[in-house]
Formats: sequence, structure tokens, C-alpha cells
Amino acid sequence: MQVRADRVSLKGPHGPLLPPTSVTVEEACLTVVHGEPGVGITALALALAGRLRPTTGTVTADPSGDLRRLVAVVDAPGVSEPDEALSLRVVAGEELALAHRPSGKEAVTAWLTAQDAAPYADSRFESLEPALRTRLLTALAAERDGVRVLVLDAPDRHTSDVTSWTKVAEEHAARGFAVAVLATTTPESALPYPPARIGSAEQPDPVRLVRLPEPETAELAEGDPA
Repeated sequence: MQVRADRVSLKGPHGPLLPPTSVTVEEACLTVVHGEPGVGITALALALAGRLRPTTGTVTADPSGDLRRLVAVVDAPGVSEPDEALSLRVVAGEELALAHRPSGKEAVTAWLTAQDAAPYADSRFESLEPALRTRLLTALAAERDGVRVLVLDAPDRHTSDVTSWTKVAEEHAARGFAVAVLATTTPESALPYPPARIGSAEQPDPVRLVRLPEPETAELAEGDPA
């Protein structure tokens, strides 16, 4: 699975949101994207997820599929970030329901227990540590049926601890998801991998976290030595 944005730009009612940008997100790989804080990063996330139509350029999936089902945007400011006043239990229940998973009280408790987060079930979401917030929201997005691409929208806005979101992204890429992290406040020099840059067409390749299975060797032709 690969999703590619090819020279995608977006214009809003008051001017450009995203300059022409190319980026590739690929299964079992991590792509880090760096841009200035603001709506441009989120605009790219929503374009990758098929939720904003590019003004120019294209976003394609290979093999082809519905980007809205394939791509989950995690914790996008003003879009998919949870209501900070809600409890973790309520947020998890809503996300599990969205994923068409069991979302009753017992199911939510079981899910949080499996994530080592049960002690925080009744905590207001705004009080969660950034690392826990990112880990749980990413895991909940990964529960959605058909999702193969995870786009973490500016997790660094919550913390200067780069490892807190890098570890989450790497773990999901190692599970076979295509993962992109859109970073805004972290200096480029502190990022774990060479980043793709907003406004650029020439970008580094995604970083592979696991080796995909090799294609099966073709059957030996009759008479070939075994």
C-alpha cells in the first residue's frame, strides 16, 4: 500500500494553504514531514486522506482504493482532535464506535486495560501526558476497519520529547501500516529521520521499519533441478 501526493497545492478563501508539495507514504515505512505551524500541515493531512480536493496536483493510492477509508488522520487540530473536557473513557468509546468496534462500558474498560491505560479512564483528556495521548489516539485510529495509513498531525505541538511520538510511529510502521508524522515545532536537526519538506517536490524516501515478505519463488519448471 502506498499513498502519494504529487505536487499537491491547496488554496483557501483567504489565500494559499499549502504550496505544491510531493510526499509518499508507504506500508511498513515511516515518513516524517516538516513544515511551519499553521493550517498548511493539516491541509496536507486532509488531502492525503481524501478529505480536501487539491487545487493542483493529485493524491493517489496504489493499489487504488477509497482514501477516506484507507487513511486516518490522528489528532488534527480543529478536525479530529478530541474535546479536551471529555474523559478518556468517553473519547475511547467514541473512537471505538467510529471504528465499528464494541464500545460499551465493559468493552472500553477492556480496551484501555489492554493498552495499560485503565487507571486514566476517568481523567479529563486534557490532563493526559502527551506520550499517552498520542499512543492511545494512534491505536484507536488503527482499530478502524480498512485503515492502512496513519497520519499523525503535529504530535510535537504537545511536547518537545521527540521520542514520545517517534516510538509510536515506528511501532505502527513495524506492524505494516504506512505512517506519516507531520511535525511543526520540532527543529529539523532534532527530527529522527531526514524529513520531507512542505513546498518541495524532491523528497527523501520513506524509512522502512520492517522487511516485507519476498515474493514467492516461481514454481520450478518441469525438469528443472529442485
